[in-house]
Amino acid sequence: MKDHEIILALNPQVKVIRGDVAYDADGNEVAYDKAAVQAYVDAHAYIAKRAAEYPNPAEYLDGIVKGDQAQIDKYIADCLAVKAKYPKGAA
Repeated sequence: MKDHEIILALNPQVKVIRGDVAYDADGNEVAYDKAAVQAYVDAHAYIAKRAAEYPNPAEYLDGIVKGDQAQIDKYIADCLAVKAKYPKGAA
């Protein structure tokens, strides 16, 4: 999630962002908590890290189609290892 998306999500009065200045529907500048935006980014960093390291889901599907339980189990174990490496909420 990009910073401007987080600003919009955390501040419903914000309708437009230009650079790092936020505005309401009337064009008035809206102050927002930059620390809260960074805290959100930090708390959700695990999502991108996991996505980059998860194994290809085609391996799982291939194992299902072939009936290869060892391949299925390996895929699941690899996913669980990534989840353990990047737990939710860890910075």
